[in-house]
Amino acid sequence: MVLIQSPDPVSLAFSSESYPPLQVGDQLLDASELVYRIRRYGLMPALVKEIVIDQAIASIPLAEAETATAVESFLATHQLTSEDQRDAFLHQRGLTLADLEPLARRDRRLQKFKAETWGNQIESYFLQRKTQMDRVLYSLIRTKEPGLAQELFFRIQDDGQPFADLARQFSEGQEAQTGGLIGPVELAVPHPALAKVLSISQPGQLWPPTRVGEWFVIVRLEKFLPAKLDQANRQRLLDELFNTWLVEQVQQVLKANRPEPPAATTSEVSEPG
Repeated sequence: MVLIQSPDPVSLAFSSESYPPLQVGDQLLDASELVYRIRRYGLMPALVKEIVIDQAIASIPLAEAETATAVESFLATHQLTSEDQRDAFLHQRGLTLADLEPLARRDRRLQKFKAETWGNQIESYFLQRKTQMDRVLYSLIRTKEPGLAQELFFRIQDDGQPFADLARQFSEGQEAQTGGLIGPVELAVPHPALAKVLSISQPGQLWPPTRVGEWFVIVRLEKFLPAKLDQANRQRLLDELFNTWLVEQVQQVLKANRPEPPAATTSEVSEPG
């Protein structure tokens, strides 16, 4: 089992840099009012998350030469291939062109932080997750009638009738539109009982009707596609480890900053006469 190694605990501390109040219509909102409204509107977790990230990456070095590639990578990641798309992206977020470089540098620092903190855990974590990441292509017929399910199974197994034709005619799910064919999907996607059957199947293996929830299903594995630790999956697993850590950090900060409930008044705690 992978133990997620975390950096030092992060505390919540606001910058002393001064900003003018935010004006919305005829209202001017200062810092204390903004914090109150952020909490009231349920936005505190999102704010804390970004502050935790800022504090975690503050000590991550970034050479000046990396800035240009960081900007290019940021634009590519967000599919901002033209100036109009770039400007619209910034405008929608209340940002200016001057904010683009700091955003890109922050993103690059974050990627370096992830790699430096959890990069050495990816191989062992992949071994834990592989059985859920393996993909399968399979055919399925589902019905709520056990007798019909048994009949269809024998029509496929003994009479050689095409699975796809029977699925289109009798299956009661959306897979009827594809001749019963589903996938490729990761083994974490199907119902656990169905995933277990598929995980021990050989390509072409037909299973007799199996009860899955309210359904009786006939399933045949068409193709098994084992997960590989390629660059895309490395990044995915790295993001998973980071997000697990981030959620824990945010919850710790929210718990530490949770407002105390108002004290009960004398009348509320007095004994009845």
